Amino acid sequence: MPNARFRDLLAAEWMKLWSLRSTPWAFAVGAVAALGVNLNATLADYRNYPHYSDGIKELFVPIWAMRDAFTLGGAMVFVLATGSIGALMIVGEYGTGQIRTTFAAVPARRSVVAAKTLVLAAVMLVYGVLVAGVSFAATQAVLDGRGVGMAFGDEGVARAVAASALLAPVCALAGFGFGALLRHTATTIVSLTGALLLLPALMDERNRWGATFLHVLPQGAWQRLTQVGVSPVPVDYPWTAGGAWTVYATWTAGAVAVAFAAVHRRDV
Repeated sequence: MPNARFRDLLAAEWMKLWSLRSTPWAFAVGAVAALGVNLNATLADYRNYPHYSDGIKELFVPIWAMRDAFTLGGAMVFVLATGSIGALMIVGEYGTGQIRTTFAAVPARRSVVAAKTLVLAAVMLVYGVLVAGVSFAATQAVLDGRGVGMAFGDEGVARAVAASALLAPVCALAGFGFGALLRHTATTIVSLTGALLLLPALMDERNRWGATFLHVLPQGAWQRLTQVGVSPVPVDYPWTAGGAWTVYATWTAGAVAVAFAAVHRRDV
């Protein structure tokens, strides 16, 4: 049998991703839920803005305007949806036993993992850009009705939009790494949820260790990168934007490395 060309592997992984019945639903529910949470917060501020004190109005742009565009609740939904899709891309094959057929046809396991990684990263990047872009545009259009909307060219906005868009591939690849290592759907989703959502909720930013631990998680990095303007609440242990981008890169590289090692060294 002739060796499969890498572009054929990419095409095969593309078809596998969309052949899962849960994939379109996960994409749709994740986007609608995240956008719904953000727009709900924006509409609440739009209604209540005339009643806010002068102090709050002075701080609304850019701090509250950007928090409406990318709320923590919306981000948590987005993290869970994208991480789950990434996990299902590999545990789905292990669960059905199709992975044996895949490796029988393509013994070069690393090539298979590379194809899965590239397809997942590319799809999630496009998905993240669309959701983040629509969220920013829609929320700021609503706030423009009160004269407090922000433009993409305003300071810090491009970084916040990029960080929210890149959260999708980062968390999807984290889920992919968990799935390759654990190979069981329920165990993978629970572990992923614990690492990406529950651990950050347990961290106390008022002590050094808690703040440091939060900083090295994707959610903590995202919060730093979407922070625009000077917070009215003093931050005891601040984090740099450069450090937050490093966290994104480290989680991405680490998840891919775990996936390669787990698939290459362990039996099916």
